[in-house]
Amino acid sequence: MTHDIHIIGGGLAGSEAAWQLAEAGHKVRLSEMRGSGQGTAAHKTDGLAELVCSNSFRSDDAESNAVGLLHQEMRTLGSLIMREADRTRVPAGSALAMDRDLFSQGVTAAVEAHPNITLVRERVDSLPDGPAIIATGPLTAPALAEGIGAATGAEALAFFDALAPIVHRDTIDMEVAWFASRWDKGDTKDYINCPMTKDQYLAFHTGLVEGEKTEFKEWEKDTPYFDGCMPIEVMAERGVDTLRYGPMKPVGLDDPRTGRWPHAVVQLRQDNAQGTLWNIVGFQTKLKHAEQVRLFRTIPGLENAEFARLGGLHRNTFIRSPVLLDASLRLESRPNIRFAGQITGCEGYLESAAIGMLAGRFAAAELNDTPMKPPPVTTALGALLGHITGGAEADSYQPMNVNFGLFPPIGGKKKADRKRAYTDRARAALAEWLSSPPPPSLPPEDISAVLSVSA
Repeated sequence: MTHDIHIIGGGLAGSEAAWQLAEAGHKVRLSEMRGSGQGTAAHKTDGLAELVCSNSFRSDDAESNAVGLLHQEMRTLGSLIMREADRTRVPAGSALAMDRDLFSQGVTAAVEAHPNITLVRERVDSLPDGPAIIATGPLTAPALAEGIGAATGAEALAFFDALAPIVHRDTIDMEVAWFASRWDKGDTKDYINCPMTKDQYLAFHTGLVEGEKTEFKEWEKDTPYFDGCMPIEVMAERGVDTLRYGPMKPVGLDDPRTGRWPHAVVQLRQDNAQGTLWNIVGFQTKLKHAEQVRLFRTIPGLENAEFARLGGLHRNTFIRSPVLLDASLRLESRPNIRFAGQITGCEGYLESAAIGMLAGRFAAAELNDTPMKPPPVTTALGALLGHITGGAEADSYQPMNVNFGLFPPIGGKKKADRKRAYTDRARAALAEWLSSPPPPSLPPEDISAVLSVSA
């Protein structure tokens, strides 16, 4: 099949971009190197949109949370990623978490079945001459990375991203651990909680700080971490109580054996639909594997834990988007090329897919010769896009999750009412953007649905 546009990278961003273009009637060649004898240090399968780190898209609260608002906006615009996330959802309180294998399988099946998409398992080593979207993510193959460097005339920045361990459910001691969501949010008790006394916590903290860790290569030593995926031992080095205000926060979790909050809590979240695998929330780590097993088995309830996957570490790269890309994600020096996903400097699964969605829609509009205005900065999509394409100083540009700090501020509201004001304003802005003129490929009934929601 001849194609109108070439997308390189079959992660969340590339899969979403391909879907948006295909749904708009354009022929897409989607290149993914996994499955061609090539792999990465982080991926375990050849499936599209594989969830490498967490299995969660975080909060699904669209009323008072910027992440939940982004969920809603992407659903409204016909996101494949959100469709499959909803279909493969597993219990996680107010968060949207998925069975990672079913999710990837669903995205892969949808892409392979679409008549306008040709999925090719191949490694691409140079930038295409025709219309293209680069969505190769933080683990871009070296040859293509060199080509990107040559085209941009600027070095890519880099940071480390770490993976959390996954535990077999039947090896968790439920005589010690218990099911609960913080403050009992959600209809079910979706997290397994392992309590720690002060002495247990202090010993664990010491083990994290003193434990044997992965050694860096010389060229990696000056690479910064992203705070949203900080290895737990790096957090521990910041202070003895840092973890108690982060991933091991005990507030809102009453230990049924004492009726009180423990000194610290380790939480596990369901990782697959069968409920047989649970990941340790916030426990991304660069500890060596033997050290992980030894130390994590000191956590009450995990003394006999068997691990389906231990934590790990990989290097992420991203470009200086604010100075390299225009407002529609095109490379200024080569406007036939767009970038999408984590390589642009957005952080998080959901944010990567969102930028893939926008790149696909911008490209579809351009192919139709009907330029599309960027979404308003008062929407979650627009605020995230604005950060990437001009909302940050290039010299200090760092990966960023969507948050209300990226939105234009709202004054004259009490703090308790401000978040709802952000979401109300965003819905109205999205509805206006969709209605005049509508983005390509959005059916009229979807526009009406948005207008009714915001009315």
